Amino acid sequence: MRQAVLNDRRLDRGEPVEEKVEEDRVWVWPDLVYTELICLVLCSVVLIVWSIVLKAPLEQPANAAATPNPSKAPWYFLGLQEMLVYFDPWLAGVVLPTLIIVGLMAIPYIDTNPKGSGYYTFKERKAEISIFIFGFVVLWASLIVLGTFLRGPNWNFFGPFEYWDIHKLEALTNVNLSEYIWLQGVGVGLPSNWFVREFFGIVLLLLYIVALPVILARGVLKTYYEKLGPPRYCVGIFLFLMMLSLPMKMLARWLFNLKYIVAIPEFFFNI
Repeated sequence: MRQAVLNDRRLDRGEPVEEKVEEDRVWVWPDLVYTELICLVLCSVVLIVWSIVLKAPLEQPANAAATPNPSKAPWYFLGLQEMLVYFDPWLAGVVLPTLIIVGLMAIPYIDTNPKGSGYYTFKERKAEISIFIFGFVVLWASLIVLGTFLRGPNWNFFGPFEYWDIHKLEALTNVNLSEYIWLQGVGVGLPSNWFVREFFGIVLLLLYIVALPVILARGVLKTYYEKLGPPRYCVGIFLFLMMLSLPMKMLARWLFNLKYIVAIPEFFFNI
């Protein structure tokens, strides 16, 4: 990012980017390969010494009568474990992580902007870089930090310096969207037919996935639609909306105790 900012300043002054004027070249062979080989050897030595010196004995065999609390996954999976609070396992463990990773990888192939090729720049690729940073920092790194430091016994939320009280109880009543509409809004019981019961949630989901991209293509994202074309735009906006669904669902849970937008337990389908 520092090099990108420096190049942006050079472009504002009408000067070429630094990558085009620098005369010193570093050859891949042997300079870069030798440097990488030395780094590989040094890192291997550090890891070997660390594994020998650091005491990390195996714990006793698992005991079903004494489950550790909190029971946390390895740190690199804590993001997925945190997502399980807001989504069903098939969404939090498979669909959303796959879409997030594929979406971040697809950004260079979906975007047709010729600027920023061969040199670092932020001003000429604000949208692409911002989306990548949002996807990595907000949707992955922050979830790992949240699960590591702010989740305690019973997976309750604790402040940075709050004591992890194993007896802490929070009165939370998670409510589905259909319950908000039928029980609190209309004032009647939930319909027995699953389609009628979840009709409003299904419509809201279709509006978000189908109608919203069309509205954005004719409004705020009109220039992107014309630049990318229908196929690239459809793929890009779908991945972008799926990425945004994670923080939106988290906010809905925190602010309104909303559990599921569409809840069809008859078919094990909950969103």
